[in-house]
Amino acid sequence: MDVLTNDKDTVEDALHKKNQVEILFEKMKKYLRKREYYILFMRYGLYNGVIKTQREIGKILGISRSYVSRIEKKALDKLKIEMEKDLRVQK
Repeated sequence: MDVLTNDKDTVEDALHKKNQVEILFEKMKKYLRKREYYILFMRYGLYNGVIKTQREIGKILGISRSYVSRIEKKALDKLKIEMEKDLRVQK
């Protein structure tokens, strides 16, 4: 019985996580500028699993590492605000 309960919990957790990831991607598309979106995708390896440093991203985009950092922080702050709005609505 414990094994079945644990499997059920694991499946529910996996489904919840998948749902949260889908919501996050939707919000990224809706609320982020193209550059912000692109930086987060490269920074966290969301496309192909390859994580890039801020310095590498800066080189690709022709901007400084510190500017990449500022853009990344701004994008993450936007996403945090939007995700928190959903949490307040769900309560």
